[in-house]
Amino acid sequence: MEVQETRVQTDRVLTIPNLLSMARLVGVPIFLWLILWPEFGGPNNDGWAILILMLSGISDYLDGKLARRWGQISRLGQILDPAADRLFVLSTLVGLTWRGILPWWVTAILLAREAFGASVLAILNRHGYGPLQVTFLGKAATFNLMYGFPLLLIGAGHSWVATPALVVSWAFIWWGTALYWWSAILYAVQARQIVKADRLGGAAA
Repeated sequence: MEVQETRVQTDRVLTIPNLLSMARLVGVPIFLWLILWPEFGGPNNDGWAILILMLSGISDYLDGKLARRWGQISRLGQILDPAADRLFVLSTLVGLTWRGILPWWVTAILLAREAFGASVLAILNRHGYGPLQVTFLGKAATFNLMYGFPLLLIGAGHSWVATPALVVSWAFIWWGTALYWWSAILYAVQARQIVKADRLGGAAA
């Protein structure tokens, strides 16, 4: 398997893709506050929470696509984009599990994947490497989860769309979970190749 190289095309910070990623980061605490407010005696704002989740999914698709199309792939963007993805997934897991909407064992499966990815990244950092380029598979996994979660929240309601939304949401969540783990395994394989090549290069020197 060929290791994907990082392709930095610009040193600019204020690019449209970076601003989209920053907006997604700002949306994380807002979403968490909205989804958990009813648990602390506040009003139900699930409609706004769903809107923020949907906008996050759209921006997640657009930032990478625009960065590649406009030649605006930056080092900052390569950090912001996956960071925003991870934080939104984690905040959604916390909020939906706390509300009892998402079963704890599904949350455990996804958190285990996050821990696995963090351990792989730690190994890369020890060898002087940063995060690898985000793959299409990883983005597809996040896309499925970020569209499955708002539908799951709709399915927890009592409107006429609740039942079909619930069915479709679980299809997205299961596909997203499978792709999430698959992308993590491929990420680990790529990291292993880099570390192995690094060791062979050190031995040859």
